[in-house]
Amino acid sequence: MALTDVQIRKAKRPEKTQRLFDEKGLYLELSPAGGKWWRFKYRFGDKEKRLALGTYPEVPLALARERRDDARKLVAQAIDPGEKRKIDKLVGRERSANSFEFIAGEWIKTHLTNRAL
Repeated sequence: MALTDVQIRKAKRPEKTQRLFDEKGLYLELSPAGGKWWRFKYRFGDKEKRLALGTYPEVPLALARERRDDARKLVAQAIDPGEKRKIDKLVGRERSANSFEFIAGEWIKTHLTNRAL
């Protein structure tokens, strides 16, 4: 049975970590500290894996399902969503490292360092 927003809002803080399952691998993990995290459980390469999809209420139920569906599409295309996320993050860092702002900052550091000597 699929989760509803009312069930999520009414969920009490558990004594131990608890999971409220939605469908197709999506669940909400409730922590004793009061946190609510969306997770997607999937299998890739004969291994069970989990992917964090955000926290509730910042990520509502509808958006969590959308993110789950996007991850399921990647799994269907034989792409590990967790690894794809890591690669995208590295590519983003590399792009920002090659930005004009970064290069200008490096030039200023070396230019000012050489003048000080």
